[in-house]
Amino acid sequence: MGIDIIVNGAAVTVPDRGGQSLLDVLRGDLGITGPKLGCGEGACGACTVLVGRRAVTACSTPAAEVAGQRITTVEGLAEDGILHPVQQAWLETGALQCGYCTPGWLTATAALLGRIADPDDARIAAELAGNVCRCCTYPRIMRAVHRAAELMEHPELLGPVPPQASPGVPAGYGHPSALPSVPWDQSGKDEQSFFELLGDGLVTVAATGAAPASLAPGGWGASDDAWVHVGADGAITAFTGKVEAGQGTRSALALLVAQELAVPPASVRVVMGQTDVSPFDIGTFGSRSMPYAAPPLRAAAAGARVLLREAAAQRFGLPAADLTTADGLVAGPDGGPAIGYGELLTGVRRVERVPADVPVTEPGTWHAAGRPARAVGGADVVTGAKRFPADLTIDGMLHGCVLRPPAFGAVLRSADTTAAGALPAVTVIRDGDFIGVVSPDRAAVRQAIEAVDAAWDTAPQPGSQELAAYLHAHPVAGEGWSAPFLQEAGDVDAALAAGPLRLSAHYATAYIAHVPLEPRSALASWDNGQLTVWTGSSTPFRARRELAAALNVPEASVHVIVPDYGGGFGGKHGSVVALEAARLARGAGQPVQVQWSRREEFHWGYLRPAALIEVHSSADRTGAITGWSCTNVNSGQIGLLGPYRIAHQRVAYQPADSPLPQGSYRALAATANNFARESHLDELAAHVGADPLEYRLRHLDDERLTAVLLAAADRLSWRPGAPPAGLAEGTGAGIAVGFEKGGRVATAAEVRIDGDGALHVLRLVTAFDCGAVVHPDNLTNQIEGAVMMGLGGALFEAIEFAGGRILNASMAQYRVPRLSDLPAVEVILLDQPGEPSAGGGETPIIAVAPAIANAIFAGCGIRLRSMPLAPRGRVPGWPASLAGQPIARK
Repeated sequence: MGIDIIVNGAAVTVPDRGGQSLLDVLRGDLGITGPKLGCGEGACGACTVLVGRRAVTACSTPAAEVAGQRITTVEGLAEDGILHPVQQAWLETGALQCGYCTPGWLTATAALLGRIADPDDARIAAELAGNVCRCCTYPRIMRAVHRAAELMEHPELLGPVPPQASPGVPAGYGHPSALPSVPWDQSGKDEQSFFELLGDGLVTVAATGAAPASLAPGGWGASDDAWVHVGADGAITAFTGKVEAGQGTRSALALLVAQELAVPPASVRVVMGQTDVSPFDIGTFGSRSMPYAAPPLRAAAAGARVLLREAAAQRFGLPAADLTTADGLVAGPDGGPAIGYGELLTGVRRVERVPADVPVTEPGTWHAAGRPARAVGGADVVTGAKRFPADLTIDGMLHGCVLRPPAFGAVLRSADTTAAGALPAVTVIRDGDFIGVVSPDRAAVRQAIEAVDAAWDTAPQPGSQELAAYLHAHPVAGEGWSAPFLQEAGDVDAALAAGPLRLSAHYATAYIAHVPLEPRSALASWDNGQLTVWTGSSTPFRARRELAAALNVPEASVHVIVPDYGGGFGGKHGSVVALEAARLARGAGQPVQVQWSRREEFHWGYLRPAALIEVHSSADRTGAITGWSCTNVNSGQIGLLGPYRIAHQRVAYQPADSPLPQGSYRALAATANNFARESHLDELAAHVGADPLEYRLRHLDDERLTAVLLAAADRLSWRPGAPPAGLAEGTGAGIAVGFEKGGRVATAAEVRIDGDGALHVLRLVTAFDCGAVVHPDNLTNQIEGAVMMGLGGALFEAIEFAGGRILNASMAQYRVPRLSDLPAVEVILLDQPGEPSAGGGETPIIAVAPAIANAIFAGCGIRLRSMPLAPRGRVPGWPASLAGQPIARK
């Protein structure tokens, strides 16, 4: 028996295996990858499709229920080669970052606009409440829905479907048969190395090895290498070890290379995160891409321009200084001879090293960079053509699943795999305590792993309620960035003791999850001792090293390819899922894909560390801060050093034995440390009777930080010494600043507290200075997303756990920001053309929570010191006696 359905206009019959979901049919049987694997419970909208004109979540819809009906996925929205209004609207407004969730938003919006021609914001938020964008591009999504409604009324404005692109993946790269003999980062970086794969042309190699001094103390690490290939066919390919997970780095780097080579941005491809052809890179984290990857790429491109001009000068018999470059041509003066880059390089195979300090274009004269530009690959996202790691397949591929403990710290005592191995088309792979199953059928591997009869030894572990006491009682030594940290200036204890005004407070932040919409996945294939892995890792070279060590093979025999993937936010470092796929593939003798479930993503990924922060401060009679002591337990040292002028201060970090796996998260520990510092500074201001804005300005020496603070405050009509006037009862305004990774940020918040204590964030204004702005629209998009993601961590995100188990490990239970949470979000960019470009993905998140907490205090007089601030939507500690009564603003 089969199931007859019509998918994107084509009638098909698929096998009826009993109980399979519509998503299984679309992806597994038909190879349609627009609907995405997201949550498996209909709670995120990533798999939304149209059944008739009705939007449904394919993961929760049995395929048998839609027999005989018309199914439309994102691939089928366009008609007669013309974009659907929702597709064009998303492109026009740039309403995407990683793009993994976008197909579901498009089909859900198409259904909405098919019923309601011109919905208002409230109706849009209510109708699309089931869809999640974890990159949090909600301000743009709201604008995109309105724009799509306009385009529905004006179809003459719709454009053609753009040709399919494969951003940054030149033909052949990533295929095991087209790999270099030696990875380029381990090679001599010469003609023999590069031109084993590349066509005729010029390769320029730049390496600096030095960190921009102006980024200290927010910067870290050394600059990365880069190489650029200008082909005889006119194509330009830039290579970087960075990866793309929605940050917009690919687009920004392409703009910079285009700027230096004087070519249209569309002619530049950027190859990212392929360990065989990309320069070595420590990883895509810590807002490193712009300050560390961009300078050597600019140098390589600028060096290539110089060499091309010299080659043309030699051919023309003219001084190189008399020649200009534009649109891929080198031209002489006043109508003199001109020649294209490709023609100059016909029959040439040349590699040149260029100095890292080669002159580059000053940002003030940019014409490609620094201007509005659409994201590379956006058209593929809105048409469903873009392939993420979870979408990849190769011939002979099996699906794999791994046996996991029932709780953290559980130890396998015994396992009987007989029942699992007896299932049709299932093979059990066992290597000591590593137990997995493979099958051609994705559903079968889940059934098989559940059939393994395993016994585990578990030990008592603390839960959420015991966490604070446990962390204080279990300090550890740590190492590297996790080692204890202490920095002290002046006589802190004496200053604290002598200060006539003293204040002490404790602050806390919960464990929170990254929740990338695309759960971890990896596809591994062995070929004659060579391992190729496609996976979404932010650290491909670390993954290569870890895989080689774990599998006992030479590092040069491991090939890691990172396609653009569906979000990470610091949560996809390393090689865990890649190693699982590699072990299963080696045992099965066939390629294997491992796709984590949402529950696995919650449990076996890692979390943002919980924090316990203790702050003691003192001030003199004028309010000047005289002493400051801040100690962070568990979450980290990043962001401990503050921007304020305090003569006697001590900051310390004490690592602890976390009961849950923890690791990097967007902005690392800076969010927790900034929350404590900016909340405490507000408390001090109140303690001494000062205006919070004026009090900050009084202690700041950094002119750029002062500028963002004043810019954000100005949008709320907040002047030093004069907080916003005319706010309604129960409404409050708060502000906070931060300095991190070379960027300066200030966020101003306006909130309302109802008579029953219900909290509403009305407005968030963020001013940001990250030096020279390369891609202003994308930077604004990143800031908007960071602010909305920060709102989730500030208000309601928290992992609940007990006995080594996460209790809210699903998207129906763990709340992330949704469209209905969207306040008015405003972004102010303070461009600094004379300063190096810093990253924009992390710093904007760190001032959100304290700004909201400070606004709550201003609105109702309640000081909240623990994140999340209002997990149930109401201000904790709200007096029951005030329920329903108007609030007198403090």
